[in-house]
Amino acid sequence: MAEKKSTNKQTIKESGWTVDDYYQLPEDGNQYEIFAGNLELKPSPSTTHQRISQRLVRTLIDSCENDFIVIVAPVDVILSETETRQPDILMIHRSREFIIEEHAVVGPPDLVIEILSPNSVKRDRIFKKESYALFGVPEYWIVDHNNQVIEQYVQKNEGDPYELNNVFEAKDILTSNRFPSVSFVVKEGIRI
Repeated sequence: MAEKKSTNKQTIKESGWTVDDYYQLPEDGNQYEIFAGNLELKPSPSTTHQRISQRLVRTLIDSCENDFIVIVAPVDVILSETETRQPDILMIHRSREFIIEEHAVVGPPDLVIEILSPNSVKRDRIFKKESYALFGVPEYWIVDHNNQVIEQYVQKNEGDPYELNNVFEAKDILTSNRFPSVSFVVKEGIRI
């Protein structure tokens, strides 16, 4: 049974959060995720983060819109009954668009992209990376704008930990075996 503590007029569950609990949260303007049954507040992204996201989304849509659906945060991705995430960018092959429901994406996207912010480094590099791998997201990119690189992680088999497949630097052309229509120079795809 989840522990509860009382603060003022609200009762807050400290652990044991489920998707049903998550959808009972009041609309308060914040973004939350559930990680292993724990509710986490997701800080708002910086304007730099948002500009990088917009540029990268335009680049992806221009190159692969016929084959993939590109979705930008905030959107809930329900990975299990006790795991929800809100990736910065995700892509789903059109043959799998049935996982896109009105309220959320239910199941693992084909690609998840997280853009590092000073307050998200540990979350993106450790917790989200482990979560996405565990629940079968086959490819994961971490965008490090400060160093002008995109790290590409892939799974050999569903549920396996990610392996670092490549680190694309500013002048490199990012490509992916899983997404053959995607090809762009890193500094152009993430410039602001």
